Amino acid sequence: MKISNVFPFAVLALLAACSKGGPTADTTKPADKPVATVNGTPISRAMFEYYAKNTAGKPAAELTAEQRAQLLDNLIRGEIIAEEAVKEGLDKTTDTASLLSLSRLEILQQAGATHYLEDKKPTDAELKAEYDAQVAGMPKTQYHARHILVTSQDAAQKIIDELKKGGKFEDLAKKDSIDSSKDQGGDLGWFTPTNMVKPFADAVQSLKKGEITQSPVQSQYGWHVIQLVDTRDTPVPPLDQVKDRVAQLVETKKFRAYQDELLKTAKVEKNLGTEAPKTDAPKPAATTTTP
Repeated sequence: MKISNVFPFAVLALLAACSKGGPTADTTKPADKPVATVNGTPISRAMFEYYAKNTAGKPAAELTAEQRAQLLDNLIRGEIIAEEAVKEGLDKTTDTASLLSLSRLEILQQAGATHYLEDKKPTDAELKAEYDAQVAGMPKTQYHARHILVTSQDAAQKIIDELKKGGKFEDLAKKDSIDSSKDQGGDLGWFTPTNMVKPFADAVQSLKKGEITQSPVQSQYGWHVIQLVDTRDTPVPPLDQVKDRVAQLVETKKFRAYQDELLKTAKVEKNLGTEAPKTDAPKPAATTTTP
């Protein structure tokens, strides 16, 4: 097993460097002694063990002496760089300070969630109720379609005209489509409307089996020519097959309810304002699946 020299826990080291105190008398027991000290800052055995498990995937005791030495070297190097960054005031820069604050927030929130949910494992009744709710909210129909994506309405209309004259959809897709599905003759496989952008989904749902759109369909990706291959009822997996995922949903809702209760008694002042900040940054990309 090869252990990477990349140091993935720089934030932890920088947090430690930021909170570094003066040297104190060594009153620790041998088992509690730090695995190393860098300019007076100890690297605790607990941190080393955590780093070993998350980097090598096993406790330090199960690693070779060479692997343990490499891990320790990574931590030492990380601590040295973190201390230099603090000396240069990089921990006070806007981006770094924000990253440190967010990292602390995320770590403590995860620890808080783990602690809160430790004795609140979902019951069978809770799992069944959540499963039923998820099934009820699922789209009832799946669609199997193929499409040809081009850059202009005229190009899409020409393809529709060729199809009306007997052209083969698969061949035209391989020849003209700019979508990655062209290699499969435009075949998109099975999907639900929620997985597609709205203009595409609306067009697919308006077709009958075997039909092709009679006019080009425009989306943010270009112009589509679509053929509906088939439809089927959405398969519903049994609860046992998705039990872990359902349990995560139940726990997420429990923790959300816990957060809501804490918010009721928290003193919160919001000063964001009502005006949107002025920025020339690009708009976020659409998260909907590209058909």
